[in-house]
Amino acid sequence: MTQFPLKIFRFFIRAGIFFITFSFLLVLVLRWLPVSYTPLMFIRLCQHNEKEKKIDHQWVGFKSIPDNLELAVVCCEDQRFLLHHGFDLEEIERASKEAEDGGRTRGASTISQQTAKNVFLWPSSTYVRKGFEVWFTLLIEFLWGKKRIMEVYLNSIEFGNGIYGCGSAAEHFFHKDVSLLSNAEAARLAVVLPNPLGMKADAASGIVINRMTWALGQMKNYGNKIDFDKGGSPLENTTGTK
Repeated sequence: MTQFPLKIFRFFIRAGIFFITFSFLLVLVLRWLPVSYTPLMFIRLCQHNEKEKKIDHQWVGFKSIPDNLELAVVCCEDQRFLLHHGFDLEEIERASKEAEDGGRTRGASTISQQTAKNVFLWPSSTYVRKGFEVWFTLLIEFLWGKKRIMEVYLNSIEFGNGIYGCGSAAEHFFHKDVSLLSNAEAARLAVVLPNPLGMKADAASGIVINRMTWALGQMKNYGNKIDFDKGGSPLENTTGTK
């Protein structure tokens, strides 16, 4: 009887070592390789009927992603992206306080967390999935850095039904290469990210236009681009280069 608990303990120790080693090597390899498919893509394929099943995804290199799109997603999704190390503690505290005061419940996920979830995990609110998200977020922050996280994020995020990555989104909604996006088009793509299946970037709806106007105001306040090499907040980095 005493051997059985010991065997279980050894099994979990070995499983933990295997997971840590495998995940570390996987993240390390993806520091350089394009991310062609994500778990969410396959989940969406299983959710849709045969006529709706599609994956429109094309990888775009970091140098081809326009500055205005990077700035737009930072302004809309994670304004302290360059300041934190994967987790925005200030935003988490603010969201928790709003919930305690009876306000709306909202997420406080950073771009790093969203990238970890999109590339390595599945959509869920369970503590197990959240635990894995913390681990992979720490790994990509340590092994990739902000430039690579932004590159993978904009190439893997869902922009619409079957539309993944900014390259496919620019072609689908605006019929142009992503490098040619205007500020307004970049803002439109950014504001639909919280609900890509419920909103369309090219829609003339009031909610999209209002959010686009707000995003453009934020972008104007923060400057023309984000300096990934210098770090700091977007407001402090208005003249850097890629």
